[in-house]
Amino acid sequence: MSLRSVCVFCGSRSGRNPAHGIAARHTGEMLARRGWRLVFGAGDVGLMGAVAEAATTAGAATLGVIPTHLLGRERTGRDRSRLVVTEDMHERKKVMFMNSDAAVVLPGGAGSLDEFFEVLTWAQIGLHGKPILLLDVEGYWQPLLRLLDHVIAEGFADASLLQHFRAVADVPALEAALTEAFA
Repeated sequence: MSLRSVCVFCGSRSGRNPAHGIAARHTGEMLARRGWRLVFGAGDVGLMGAVAEAATTAGAATLGVIPTHLLGRERTGRDRSRLVVTEDMHERKKVMFMNSDAAVVLPGGAGSLDEFFEVLTWAQIGLHGKPILLLDVEGYWQPLLRLLDHVIAEGFADASLLQHFRAVADVPALEAALTEAFA
């Protein structure tokens, strides 16, 4: 069986809630323990840096993908198994997702929302069937889930939209969902 790869989309900031950083580190450690490769945005900042540091410290293989305009801003100084530099953000998302067997979205801002909605849209229109998991640490994604319910209630999406992703409350549930998806 080939190496499983998990794309992790998350904030380039740490946020205010320390639970998010703890979950990011536990996610990186879990990926390493399972022998899964981390595919991420290549930066050493925020939750992204926390996931990567924990994963590499625990021995995980990594693939970092960063656009040229963020090279100085998100620092990629830590050793990585592999680094890909792209021309723009769209190419970054595409390369990250194409090199992954699943996508996990940790707390984050506009960039993480963009990444989630792009892979969700790709699933909705049939471009992939990969698992998409929201790590809903302390209910972080609950407003997003309510928004999606509203979009469906208002008739702008079919209820089947909700079948393309799953929200999980913590890293053990994330690990179980990925294990089930990879079986």
